[in-house]
Amino acid sequence: MTTSRTYDLVIFGASGFTGQFVVEEVARSTAEGPKGNLKWAIAGRSREKLEKVLEQAAETLGKPELKTEVDILIADISDAESLASMSRQAAIVLTCVGPYRFFGEPVIKACVENGAHCIDISGEPQFLESMQLHYNNLAAEKGVYVVGSCGFDSIPADMGVIYTKEQLKGTLTAVESFLSVNSGPEGSCIHDGTWQSAIYGFSDQDNLRNLRRKFGYKPLPVVGSKIKRRGAVFYSEEVQKYAIPFMGSDPSVVKRTQRYLYEELQESPVQYGAFAAVGGICSVIKLMFAGLLFWMFVKFSFGRNLLMKYPKWFSFGYFTKEGPTREQMEGSSFSMTFFGEGYSKDKDPNQDKPNMKIVTQVKGPEAGYIATPIAMVQAAITLLNEPHSIPKKGGVYTPGAAFYKTSLIERLNKHGVQFSVITKPEV
Repeated sequence: MTTSRTYDLVIFGASGFTGQFVVEEVARSTAEGPKGNLKWAIAGRSREKLEKVLEQAAETLGKPELKTEVDILIADISDAESLASMSRQAAIVLTCVGPYRFFGEPVIKACVENGAHCIDISGEPQFLESMQLHYNNLAAEKGVYVVGSCGFDSIPADMGVIYTKEQLKGTLTAVESFLSVNSGPEGSCIHDGTWQSAIYGFSDQDNLRNLRRKFGYKPLPVVGSKIKRRGAVFYSEEVQKYAIPFMGSDPSVVKRTQRYLYEELQESPVQYGAFAAVGGICSVIKLMFAGLLFWMFVKFSFGRNLLMKYPKWFSFGYFTKEGPTREQMEGSSFSMTFFGEGYSKDKDPNQDKPNMKIVTQVKGPEAGYIATPIAMVQAAITLLNEPHSIPKKGGVYTPGAAFYKTSLIERLNKHGVQFSVITKPEV
C-alpha cells in the first residue's frame, strides 16, 4: 500500500491500558512494514502520558531510540479538527480508545472523511454493526477500509472458522468453538474497560435488535444439518468441561463474515456457535452466582453504577481497575478449539447428511494484552503490505471479510498466535 502520508501507522489512545501494549508490539514489528520499515507515531490528548508510554516501551524493549524517533500527535475525541489532522497524516489509524460505543465513532468518522484506514479492537456488537450501517457506503466511496474487532475479539474466532474451512477440503457447514483460558501461578484478571463495555452492551440489547432490523437482511441459508442448540450451562463432551455460550462479539462477527462470503463471493455459509469452557462444578456455581448478580444489577442505572464502581467484587476478582500485572500476563494463555463438520467434495450438501468432521485450534499467549496487540498490529501490517489481496472496494469489514485472501494467518503463526489441525478431516 504505497502512501504519501507521513506515517504508515498512528496509534490513537496509546496511553490507555491496552494502547501501551500496542505501542510495544508496533515497536517490535517495524521491520515488517513496507520495504522493511514502518513509519509510525502515537496519539492521544496528553503529551506527558504519551511520553511516559514511550519511556516505558523503550525500557521494556531495550530500545532507547523510541523516545526520540517516535513522533507524538495530540488528538482528542472532543476535538474534531485534531482527529482530522491526525487522520490526514496516517495511512492507518489503530484506535484503542474504548468503550467504543462512546469514543469510537468520532475516530472512524475522521478517518473515513480524511482518507485514513482504521482498525479497532472492539468487542461491542452494537458499535461494530452501527459503524457498518452508517459508514460502509461512504468508506466505499472514499476507498477507505474500516476493519473492526481486530483483537482477541474476534480474530481467533473469525479467522479460525476460515482456517477450519480451508483445512476441510470440502464444504464446511457448521463449527462450534470452545474457548479455554489458562492462568499461571500469579492468577489472571482483565482491565475493567472490558467490564464497562459488557455492562453497557447487556443493558442495551433492545437497541441492538432494532439496529439489526435496519439492515433488512434475509436469513442466511442453512446448509447441512442445523447446528444444535446448547443450554445456558452444559457439560461439553468435546472439551470434557462445563461450558457456557460465549458472551463476546465472536458470533456476531463470524456471522457478518459468513454473510459477506455468501453474498459477495457466493460461498456456502457456515453456521457457528461460540462457547467458553468454565471448568468443574465449583466454577459453574461461582459463575452462576456472579451471572445472577450481574443480570439483576445491569437492568437499572443504580445497579450499573455499582457494577462499574466495584468490578472486582462483582466479578470475583476477574475484572479490576488496575488490570493484570505483567507477571500475570506472562503466565496466562488461551486456546480456542473448533469442532467442524461438513461434506466431502463428492457429496451434495443439499441431499446428504454431513460425512466429514475436523478439529482445529487457535492458541496463543494471554488474550487481552499480548495476543490482542499481536492480532491488531499484524492486521495493520497485512493491510499495508497486501493491498491486492483485500476486497477491491473500501467499506466497513470484519477481519474475516477483509483478510480472507491474505497471509494474515501465516503472519499470526510467526508471532505466537498459532493455527493448527488437531484432528484431520475424516469421512
